[in-house]
Amino acid sequence: MTTFTILLRSAALSLTLAAGAVAPAAAATDVTGDKAVLQWLDKVTARVSTVTAPVGQKTRIGNLEILVRACRYRPPEETPESAAFLDITEIEPGAPAREVFRGWMFASSPALSAMEHPIYDVWVLDCLSRDDTSSTG
Repeated sequence: MTTFTILLRSAALSLTLAAGAVAPAAAATDVTGDKAVLQWLDKVTARVSTVTAPVGQKTRIGNLEILVRACRYRPPEETPESAAFLDITEIEPGAPAREVFRGWMFASSPALSAMEHPIYDVWVLDCLSRDDTSSTG
């Protein structure tokens, strides 16, 4: 074997070992939260409020009924991110309930998956769990 081949194999082995040492940190799993912290805007009155909505329970905001199906966030040693899967239904008197949003909302990118409604805006701020006070502080 030539010196060049030995150096090349040694470098490849070093890179493989280094990648293996980094992989567990990159493969960290999200933490499941018990509550989603949501902020909402009433465009008519310009009122902004924050509400904590438990996962699996319906929360009422104006004419909207919000069901948080899941709330997940990254552990503290990772880049901060919170996301919630929401079902948002509009309930107006004398009219059938109408689904206005269903999907994931991300705290770091509220415009990525935004609810489109003429009166209300709703977005995710954070997830909370029993183990800690807040995911992102």
